[in-house]
Order: sequence, then C-alpha cells, then structure tokens
Amino acid sequence: MTGSGEIAKAVLAGVAALLIVVPPALAQQKSQAAVQTSKKPAVSQKKPHHLVLQVNTNEPATMNLALNNAANVAQYYKDLGEKVEIEIVTFGPGLHMLRDDTSPVKARIKAITASTPAISFKACGNTQENMGKTENKEIALIPEASVVKSGVVRVMELQERGWAYVRP
Repeated sequence: MTGSGEIAKAVLAGVAALLIVVPPALAQQKSQAAVQTSKKPAVSQKKPHHLVLQVNTNEPATMNLALNNAANVAQYYKDLGEKVEIEIVTFGPGLHMLRDDTSPVKARIKAITASTPAISFKACGNTQENMGKTENKEIALIPEASVVKSGVVRVMELQERGWAYVRP
C-alpha cells in the first residue's frame, strides 16, 4: 500500500501544480483574446464599403425593399462614421423603377437622393432601348437615374471590383 499511497500523493502534487500554473496561463490567453476581439480591425475603419443592389422585376414591393436596404445600409455606416457607396442597378422589368412615367417609387427616390448622396441609381441602356422599340416611344427616366450600357454588365463589373451584391 505504501507504493500506491506514494503514487496518489505524486498525482495530487501534479494536479496541484497544474492548478497553480494553468490558471495564470489561461487568464493570460483570455486577456489576449479579449484585447484582440475588442479592437476593430484598422482596415474596416478606413476602407469604404460598397454595395450593389439589383432590381429586375416590376414589383413595387421589391423596389421598396431595395430602397429600404439601401437606406438602412447607408444609415448603419453613417452611424459608425464609415464611408459607403451604394448603387441600385435596374434592368429588364426593373427599369420601371426608374421610368418617369411608370415608377411607383419616384417620389421616394427623389427624397433619398436629396438626403443620402451615398445612394445612386443606374438604368440599363439596353432595356431602355428595347422598351422604347416595343412601346414605339422614347423612354424617359427620372432625373436621379443615370444610364449604363448594360445593367447586368454593371453588376458583374462591380462584383469583380469587390462590391457586395444583394438581390432583394
């Protein structure tokens, strides 16, 4: 029994030693982890954020959702003091969002553009041209919109440059 008693004492001594040494080491690791997680990366504070929202449907609910998303993102980064650039790109039936004669949200776009310069609106030139041929008239856009040759290509190019993409 003397041999097993000595083994038990040795094990207890080892456990006691671990209890004395390990907690300070764990505390140091936890402290370092807390410092790391409490610091925001310097890159995110200086790098501007970029978001492209696609609208390709003639549904007022989708158009309003895109406007809500854009306004919420712009406000979020404004509150953080960080820069953001947001483009809403329309093509196909979504062009109605930016048409002067059919847009169900043109008053809202006018208000958003006046108050939030971080948000811009792009209309697909291909769609505008095709709608004009189909309707046999020139398709006028709201003044807040600018034309790009192709809405799909615009979305692709922005994504290739690292922009975040959302389709509401």
